[in-house]
Amino acid sequence: MYGNKAIWEVTYPIFLGLLAQNIINVTDTAFLGRVGEVELGASAMGGLYYICVFTIAFGFSTGSQILIARRNGERNYRAIGPVMIQGVAFLLVMALALFLFSRCFAGDIMRLLISSDEIWQATVDFLHWRVFGFFFVFVGVMFRALFVGITRTKVLTLNAVVMALTNIILDYLLIFGHAGFPKLGLEGAAIASVIAEAVSILFYVLYTRFTVDREKYGFVRFHSFDFGLLRRVLDISIFTMFQYFISLSTYFILFIAVEHLGQRSLAVANIARSLYVVMLIPINALAMTTSTFVSNCIGAGKTDEVMPIIRHLSWISIGITVLTVGSLCLRPEWALSVYTNDPALIEASVPTFYVIACALPIAAFSNIYFNGLTGTGNTRVAFVIEMLTLCFYVLFIYVVAIHMRMPVAICFLTEVIYYVGLFLLSVIYLRRGNWRGKRI
Repeated sequence: MYGNKAIWEVTYPIFLGLLAQNIINVTDTAFLGRVGEVELGASAMGGLYYICVFTIAFGFSTGSQILIARRNGERNYRAIGPVMIQGVAFLLVMALALFLFSRCFAGDIMRLLISSDEIWQATVDFLHWRVFGFFFVFVGVMFRALFVGITRTKVLTLNAVVMALTNIILDYLLIFGHAGFPKLGLEGAAIASVIAEAVSILFYVLYTRFTVDREKYGFVRFHSFDFGLLRRVLDISIFTMFQYFISLSTYFILFIAVEHLGQRSLAVANIARSLYVVMLIPINALAMTTSTFVSNCIGAGKTDEVMPIIRHLSWISIGITVLTVGSLCLRPEWALSVYTNDPALIEASVPTFYVIACALPIAAFSNIYFNGLTGTGNTRVAFVIEMLTLCFYVLFIYVVAIHMRMPVAICFLTEVIYYVGLFLLSVIYLRRGNWRGKRI
């Protein structure tokens, strides 16, 4: 079984990689919180649209990561390169299609969802530039799938630093117009994020070119597109793609409902979401490690080690979560002040902070077990479990947020319901389901 040192060596670079990706969100929210509540709300709605589309690519890369990890466990290294290359080609075509769709229809879609004309127009302005990032972030998830799948994750740390620094510097320059740059406000945040993602891809390409043994991993053996291989990847990832997209879309529904409660409620929800996502980073890093270790174990024929690995990682996850969340609960105002200097907005955000603090320990177990299930390759079962859980999630949003128009903090209780359902169904399947003989 993997020891704590092996877990740490794989997890901490993933953690830093996720941190860097979310620094884009945190930085945008923190800077725009000092511009105005309209900009803060628009970045939330536009950002959620972007993330919903991004999850399609992330779902595909998750299937690719599982396949790469399985081949790595089998020591069939030459089969890894073709998975990576064809995945990049497929996602670039998808990025072009979704870019064109967004440029033509994103404004109309957001018009149906947003009640405020001011927030709608600001969201359209934000998305006008932000959707260019599809071309870079869709490729970036395949590089992450490659390096996580072969458990060579230190590169994610380096990439994290490069992307984070690029975004922070450009946000400072373009949002506020410092050092002779134009003052672009919300649009400056979108442009900065796109450039940071482009720099991230350039770094990955150069790192792979000069440090990866391309002969060993089969990168030099690619001659033509293999639709059979693509079909095998899609057989694993198609349900994950739908799962992630629908999951984030239901999260979008929560923000649509909150937006109808007013600009202040939407600003509170955006701050809470940004802080929530940051606090989820250690959990998600350990969850990705779980998926990789499970897939590698099955590939090496060590299925008996799967459940002990999942249990071990789940206890590490809950330990880290209780420590970090407990510390922040002592003075939540300190964490919230990163996003805004408005005392009234900080005070309004505190109740929602305590709600997400209650959801996080449950997520610490839930995400580990669910990603362990995904690592077995049974993505169809994972999809069914996610859909069942989301039914209760959406029902709660409808009753509490739309029908009863309750405060933001009460609306966020849906996260507790979501993670409880996900955990229980994942445990039941892993204990009773037929996943040990799954071949991919």
